[in-house]
Amino acid sequence: MHKKITIAIDGFSSTGKSTLAKQLADHLHYVYVDTGAMYRAVTLFALQNGYIAEDFLDAQTLIQSLPSVKLDFRRNNESGIAEMYLNDENVEQEIRTINVSNFVSRIAEISEVRAKLVEQQQQMGQKKGIVMDGRDIGTVVFPDAELKIFMTASPQTRAQRRYDELTAKNQQVTFDEVYKNVCERDYIDTHRADSPLVKADDAIEIDNSNLSREQQFDQVLSLVMQRQQ
Repeated sequence: MHKKITIAIDGFSSTGKSTLAKQLADHLHYVYVDTGAMYRAVTLFALQNGYIAEDFLDAQTLIQSLPSVKLDFRRNNESGIAEMYLNDENVEQEIRTINVSNFVSRIAEISEVRAKLVEQQQQMGQKKGIVMDGRDIGTVVFPDAELKIFMTASPQTRAQRRYDELTAKNQQVTFDEVYKNVCERDYIDTHRADSPLVKADDAIEIDNSNLSREQQFDQVLSLVMQRQQ
C-alpha cells in the first residue's frame, strides 16, 4: 500500500502543468486542483464588475468584494473533468479566453486575492492525496510537499501551444498576440512582490520543450513512486 503524498507542480504559463497534473491525479486516483482556474475566475469576476481594464485597476473595491466571491470545482459527469464555478455559475469556458489571460497576472499580484485563495488551497490539501498546479504551490501553498516539480519551456514553444489550443476552440487570436501575452505574464509572475514565481530549492526542474506528454508523464510518475515508498 503506497502512502498518499502531496504533489506540487509549479512553472511558467502554458508549460502543460494542468495536463500533467490531471494525468497524475487520474492515474493515482488523487484529487486534482487547478489553482490557475481559481485566479482566472477571480479575474473574470473583476472584469464582469468593471474592476479592471487595460489602463485601470480598482484593487480596493475588488478586495472589499472578495467575501462575495464563491469558488468551487464540480465534476462534469460526462467528461469526468472538474470544472470551475464562480458563484454557482459554470465559467470553465469563459476563464480560458485570451481576454482573461491578459489580466490574470495583474489580479494574481494582489496580496489579498492570493491570501484568500492560498487559504482555500491549503484546506483542500489537508488529507494529502492531492495534485495541485500553479505558480507558488511548492513555495507557499505546500512548502512541505513530498514532491515538487518546476516546469519550463521556451517562450516560443509555449506560445505555439497556447495559440494552437485557442484556435482549436475557434478563438480569433494571432500568434504574435499570444506570444506577447506569454512574455508579459512571465515578467509579471516572476517580478511581483508577493509570492513571485520561483523554483523551490528542492523542486525538480523539467524542461519539456522537446518532451512528449507520454515521456513527461513517465518521468514524473517514476519520481512519484520513489516518494510513495
